[in-house]
Amino acid sequence: MVSLIIHLVLGFATLAVIVKANPAIFARYASGPRVTKLELFYYVAGIASVILGYYFNNQFVAEYAPAGGLHNFVWGPGSWSEFIALGYDNPAASSASQDYTIMSLLLFPAWLLVDGRRRDVKHAWLYLGFILFASSAFAWAFYLATIERQHRHQSIAAEVTSPA
Repeated sequence: MVSLIIHLVLGFATLAVIVKANPAIFARYASGPRVTKLELFYYVAGIASVILGYYFNNQFVAEYAPAGGLHNFVWGPGSWSEFIALGYDNPAASSASQDYTIMSLLLFPAWLLVDGRRRDVKHAWLYLGFILFASSAFAWAFYLATIERQHRHQSIAAEVTSPA
């Protein structure tokens, strides 16, 4: 359980650093609602993935880790390595796990780093921390919400500066 709490704290710390590093993106909009419907969808989907993930991770730790709450969370019973091994326990789980692994360790990082640089998202690499500390779906959702916020700010600025 301690490792789940540590992951939660590190996830919130990552979120705080990203928001602080990108004040223009996370500033309030000059006009209109506080969030767009699409941005809200991304937040809800991301938060739901974290809640569901923590529920199932808690179930895993409760079932596989030794009693007492403190155990080696890197290897042994109830550890990260056992969690990964169980993801390849049968062909169905292996199919899902390899897809998740390729998406989370190859495709998302490559796209994120290139896209973050193109969009001038400061410290975009920090979104990769969410894969470890929250969920892969949250990493995608929060980055997509960031892009939506940036797009909305740019659209509002274009409306203000365009001639009437």
